[in-house]
Amino acid sequence: MDKLNLQTLKLNFNLLQDLNDEMDLTWGSIPSKKFVTNVGLITSNGHWGNNVMSAEWTHHISYEPGLIAVNIHLSDATAENIMKSKEFGVNIAAESQNVVCSIAGGYTGKEVNKIEVLKELGIEFYKARKIDVLMVKDATMNAECKIVEQMELGDHIMFVGKAIEITTDENTRPILYHSGKYYKVGDNVSKSHQEVLDKIKQLVEKYRKS
Repeated sequence: MDKLNLQTLKLNFNLLQDLNDEMDLTWGSIPSKKFVTNVGLITSNGHWGNNVMSAEWTHHISYEPGLIAVNIHLSDATAENIMKSKEFGVNIAAESQNVVCSIAGGYTGKEVNKIEVLKELGIEFYKARKIDVLMVKDATMNAECKIVEQMELGDHIMFVGKAIEITTDENTRPILYHSGKYYKVGDNVSKSHQEVLDKIKQLVEKYRKS
């Protein structure tokens, strides 16, 4: 089922590429800055050794089985590591880990041993239980993933991993990334007043399809 959905996604993407009126969402453009994401600290091990990178595009895409997709530039050290090892760690950065995000995202594992840089700054890692990577301690969620699918989509390659081990820290919250800056989860937006909810319910019944 999940593989079929991924194949459909790839087909739809190929169809979009054929359209004459396609639009790019270039890095740093105003439209691209309207998205809000978490930050996935993606850990890997392979040709470039143990490595960590920040992946803004880290998404939970299936409940059963638990699937997580990460989108990475094909030329990145992380992509090469994952293609060789067929596994990766997803560490959802906590609010306190903005420095980790900046270092992991600001340098390439082809030139810098980011793991050792972070260790020198007091950041701790631990050995994954079921895959051969390091995991970031104190992340709000850690997932050990095995590759089930990979495909090139536009200027990135998407790796879909099945989570085979997950730990979470219920006392922490994920850091948010928006328009090139980090944020904390802020005030909750409350639901509408009961009178508005009642009106919506009436309209839903009025326009319910038979």
